Amino acid sequence: MRSELFAESNYEVEAPGTFVRQNSKMMKIELSQGSVKALAGSMVAYQGGVQFEHQGTGGFGKWLKQKVTGEGLPLMRIGGTGEIFLANNGADVHIIDLEGESISINGQNILAFSDTLQDDIQMVRGAGMASGGLFNTTLTGHGQVAICTDGPPLLLTTGEADTYVDPDAAVCWSAGLSIQVKADIGMKALIGRTSGEEFQLGFGGQGFVIVQPSENMRFGGPQDGGQEPGQESPLGGLGNIFR
Repeated sequence: MRSELFAESNYEVEAPGTFVRQNSKMMKIELSQGSVKALAGSMVAYQGGVQFEHQGTGGFGKWLKQKVTGEGLPLMRIGGTGEIFLANNGADVHIIDLEGESISINGQNILAFSDTLQDDIQMVRGAGMASGGLFNTTLTGHGQVAICTDGPPLLLTTGEADTYVDPDAAVCWSAGLSIQVKADIGMKALIGRTSGEEFQLGFGGQGFVIVQPSENMRFGGPQDGGQEPGQESPLGGLGNIFR
């Protein structure tokens, strides 16, 4: 049997570590090195002994944050001795190693992270309800996190010039950056409809921002806690608590 499908580049990638990227769209997790939390529904294959467990909200406080902010994603805890392969609708996969640092991530871009990391939903400092309520997931500690981007990402350093990013295109950033919301009413008037472009996130301080060339992943459909395209709660993030 002959086919380009059997090319060496399509074989499973064997490499040291817990999170191993297989190609630009898929990753593997070696569960023998520790359990992980992953986006529910992201499993595409597994081999060996793997156990799946629904991940609760972690108490009333986290449940309330998820309802208020809409940031919470359905997660599953995965353990065992085998290996599992994850992907998310053909999005590009990237792996970040945290060594005691913190990183703020758009929850819709998270694919998986080590169970050793602490996760919390936090309001973006300086981004109040006037901008619709901007909330991201902060991961802290030692471990790995896999994120997805809708297209190849751009890395911007923030210490040299004022940096402004559309909130829907901002994937993740250094947790210690100062953030302000810039409102540009002229953009809304120019576009002639409700849109995210009239608000930008301004980043200050030494650090980085990862930007994706798309705004499609910020809010998902009802199945992942987001809103339908074009649907906007008049209460911003608070609107989600009444669903």
